Amino acid sequence: MPGDRLTDEDRQHIAAGLAEGLGFTEIGRRLGRPGSTIMREVARNGGPEGYRAQRAQEATRQRARRRRQAKPPAPPIGDSSHGRDPQAVQDITQAFATLLEQQGMPRMAARVLACLHVTDSGILTAADLVQRLRVSPASISQTVALLEQQGLIKRERAPGGRRERYVVDDDLWVRSTLAALRMNESLAAHSQRAADVLGAATPAGARFGLAAQFLLLVNESLGQVMRQWQEGQADRQS
Repeated sequence: MPGDRLTDEDRQHIAAGLAEGLGFTEIGRRLGRPGSTIMREVARNGGPEGYRAQRAQEATRQRARRRRQAKPPAPPIGDSSHGRDPQAVQDITQAFATLLEQQGMPRMAARVLACLHVTDSGILTAADLVQRLRVSPASISQTVALLEQQGLIKRERAPGGRRERYVVDDDLWVRSTLAALRMNESLAAHSQRAADVLGAATPAGARFGLAAQFLLLVNESLGQVMRQWQEGQADRQS
């Protein structure tokens, strides 16, 4: 049946069809399977010239055996300092990453940011992140570049060493909000310009005009919040 695993008999038919000079589509039609299935089977087992049914069957068994014997991934690392339950730490880290992802952040960026955020130091190296997240160094490098560009983390050299480390501090959401303010200002300015070009009385122009008004109102409120926060921080430090 289409979708089922190829059997030894199927592979015998494939080898016979190739010997007849049949194409993948015709062989698939005779077996009741997509031609793409036949093409992948032949490509991974020697190609049209080197395909042998018995050898392909044995290679499939070996691949299945290796998958069964593969070691399960190491359990995630949780923070057990300060008497914390490592599993509870891991759960809250995953929940925070999921929330960030639902807000539109790319999955890997959300995982890296959450991983940094739950550490007391707020500092991890690339090797730390690779170990904790079980991903490749390349994935970490690309993700860190994105987060740094957005001002969500900082990159610095470890004292007395050559390794870089990545830092998230208490001002993370302050910087994120300031970035949002700047973006809103730019969007509001462009929206107002579009309204002027299109004509404020036209449907399209009115749409842009309303957008500009809303964004300016949001920025006014956010700006007030930022001032209150900064005044509160100054009072606590005095």
